Amino acid sequence: MLQEAQEPSSTLRVPRGLQEDDGAILGRLPLFAGLSRQELFHLIGDSWVERNESGTLLFLQEDPARFFYVVLSGWIKLYRSTRDGNESVIAVLSRGESFAEAAAFESETYPVSAAVVEDARLLVIPAHTFLEKVLSDSRLAIKMMASMSRRLRQLVMQVEDLSLRSSIERLAAYLASLSDVEEGAATIKLPIDKVLIASHLGMQPETLSRSFARLRSLGIAAEGDLIRVSDIAVLRKLAGAERAIVGHHAPYQP
Repeated sequence: MLQEAQEPSSTLRVPRGLQEDDGAILGRLPLFAGLSRQELFHLIGDSWVERNESGTLLFLQEDPARFFYVVLSGWIKLYRSTRDGNESVIAVLSRGESFAEAAAFESETYPVSAAVVEDARLLVIPAHTFLEKVLSDSRLAIKMMASMSRRLRQLVMQVEDLSLRSSIERLAAYLASLSDVEEGAATIKLPIDKVLIASHLGMQPETLSRSFARLRSLGIAAEGDLIRVSDIAVLRKLAGAERAIVGHHAPYQP
């Protein structure tokens, strides 16, 4: 979370379009962990919020990496184009995740393409001014290095979490993360298509189909993009409340 402010809020330059509850999302990002509110808005004051409809192309692989992004809502697909013209999905990202920072920090080209797969609000951060501000303040640079170290540890834990879960547990955790219902029956709408969900959960589409089929015996049935759950407690128990929610899995960060 963001540390308490030590300067008058009137001196802060808030990114255009940033809403009050967006601050909580930014404060949970490993990239910004440990920064005060003033330090954060000093770094991202030149940023802005964009609304993008499903299907919007954000950038193509090999484009100059001039910006990096934070997902405030919606879903984003990162993918590479194969030689035969097909797509290889690298990651699917949702609310509270950032992407493209590594490429932007290195002033390189994007190694993947990015497209919106569900209407999204994105914080767009210009890499050049962000890095200029970090490099001009050694104290901030050290904090950012610590944040990146925490990010690496988080990714290692996410990979370990995936390796310990069965495909059924991964799917159950994902579905549970999409519902606010605490007890009784529930209907869950899938925000993205099942091929992307499979990629998001680190499994093949056929494995996802088998996992859905196995859930049916527990009263969890897929009907197109709707999931009918007879008892949400069964789903949450299968997901394992003590484990991290798979909905924040991000195995690849360009």
